[in-house]
Amino acid sequence: MSWAHVGTVILAAFLASLVEFVEALTIVLAVGTTRGWRSALIGASAGALFLTGLTLALGPALQRIPLAVLQLTVGVLLLLFGMRWLRKAILRAGGVIGLHDEATIYAKETAALVRDGGGTPPLRVRLDRVALATSFKAVTLEGLEVIFIVIATGAGGLLAPAAVGAALAGSLVILSGLALRRPLARVPENTLKFSVGVLLSAFGVFWVGEGLRYPWPGEDLALLGLIGGFTLIALLAVAAIRRSASDPLVVQLGRRA
Repeated sequence: MSWAHVGTVILAAFLASLVEFVEALTIVLAVGTTRGWRSALIGASAGALFLTGLTLALGPALQRIPLAVLQLTVGVLLLLFGMRWLRKAILRAGGVIGLHDEATIYAKETAALVRDGGGTPPLRVRLDRVALATSFKAVTLEGLEVIFIVIATGAGGLLAPAAVGAALAGSLVILSGLALRRPLARVPENTLKFSVGVLLSAFGVFWVGEGLRYPWPGEDLALLGLIGGFTLIALLAVAAIRRSASDPLVVQLGRRA
């Protein structure tokens, strides 16, 4: 494996995990602010412990799967996962659907949690089941995506670099959340999702080729070419959508997506 491949794995895992961690942090902050920090943090910690146990259980199982089968399976899933992100990022960049706003999501989550508490945040209760369940669900669901991203980008002996990228993203988000105690609304999440969609799609095609034993020109350097190709196609798609944004049919189809 070349340094270009290792660096791309770390970058892809970092950016993709950063998006997931920011989304989880937004919900946990909303829970802590409205329902009490003790229950919110216990729920988030329980989710983290569950994910740790799941990761330890999955590790040995993955080692028993033949490498070619693992690469092909992960490649297909990663391509589908990346294209889903990239499609939405293209539609958002083209102005067809609204931009993802963490501040708005935070406000909606806060209002919903206050309504569940009868209008008054239950600050003095020992354990709030709503807060526990909400924080646990947020950390678990977003964490499962992080695990998938690490496994997918690190398939073929690069799990350690992928895990490093995810760990760096998690540490950055947690430290920022502790320092600011507010949603990371200034993180350019839509730009991140565009970049992540390109990276994951490129990795998906690369691993499908590896699983099928396709001899990539330049070996690992072919990954850089795939990233460049997906970036060019995505930018052309954004330009085309912006030119046809006045077409009601395009807007309607984009909103359904």
